[in-house]
Amino acid sequence: MQQDDPSYVPRRLRRERRHPVKVTILAVTMVVACVLGVGGAYALKLNKAFDSAQVVAKEDVLPTYSDQPYKDPGDQSMNILLLGADKSETGAALDLTANGTDQRSDSMMLVHIPEGHDHVYVMSIMRDTYVNIPGVGSDKINAALQYGGVPKLRMTIEKMLDVQIDHVAAIDFDGFRELTRAIGGVTVDNPKAFCAYKTTPDVCFEAGKIHIEGQRALKWVRERHAFLTSDYQRVKNQQQFLKAVVSKVLSAEVMSSPNKIADVLGSMMPSVTMDSGLADKQMLIGLALQMKDVRGKDIRNFTLPNAGTGQAGGASVVLNSPEWDLKVGNAMEQGTMEELYASIPEEFKGK
Repeated sequence: MQQDDPSYVPRRLRRERRHPVKVTILAVTMVVACVLGVGGAYALKLNKAFDSAQVVAKEDVLPTYSDQPYKDPGDQSMNILLLGADKSETGAALDLTANGTDQRSDSMMLVHIPEGHDHVYVMSIMRDTYVNIPGVGSDKINAALQYGGVPKLRMTIEKMLDVQIDHVAAIDFDGFRELTRAIGGVTVDNPKAFCAYKTTPDVCFEAGKIHIEGQRALKWVRERHAFLTSDYQRVKNQQQFLKAVVSKVLSAEVMSSPNKIADVLGSMMPSVTMDSGLADKQMLIGLALQMKDVRGKDIRNFTLPNAGTGQAGGASVVLNSPEWDLKVGNAMEQGTMEELYASIPEEFKGK
């Protein structure tokens, strides 16, 4: 990957890296405690939950590079690359700082929070989407992780959409077992009866509204072999599950109980790896306060529209649509995501 050097003068201005005032973790969590009107014991519990996440230096996982898409310094929107961690061929967990490995991502989503902070747009990208990987050539987008790790994947998506990605986070899907237990499970609308054949054959799900948590939730969200449309249906299920989880977390049942909030964070954060910019607690507190009115109905799930399936080098691929790449990128940059969402064909929208 091409990196900036001191003598290089970019053709476009680039946002300077911020250096927020450093404060102690305890002090920041005490601010949260004060905002929520609870005592120091809760602050310590919340601090422990935050501390359990894995944090990597932002410059290691999101390095700047020449000709990077420009983002106006005054633009207060946020783009987060969210990866569902899958074990590699060797069984190792996804490493955000690894460069050129056998890693892969079970799912990839680009989360866009507009300047108004009144909605959240979660766009899934099919992992078999056939795209141009900078410095490599055409291949499935998931292969970018093998060619250059998360930095190469991030560059590939930025070049596709012509937008800048601000942060990255990876979530080990195994962590959802404890999360769903902490919130008492979620209800999803299962499109068809199926059994998780590649895992445990006797884990089956009836069609219609079902309540899932723990290991059953993990089986439901990861299954793809039971569907004729394979990854397409799995992506839809993952989108629906994520929205159900967020809706439950933002419900009065959870948000009215400080200890419940800490328990939810404590069950999830050990399974999260994120860049140091996203892990900045002062920033997270501000973001949370700005988004305090967001609920499940304000979350828009969709898959990046594509041109269907095809063959490339003897492999089955998802054909990328440059036209939709341009539309999505422009909408993110111009603050017109709601209008874009309304124009997306129903087959690409989640529930």
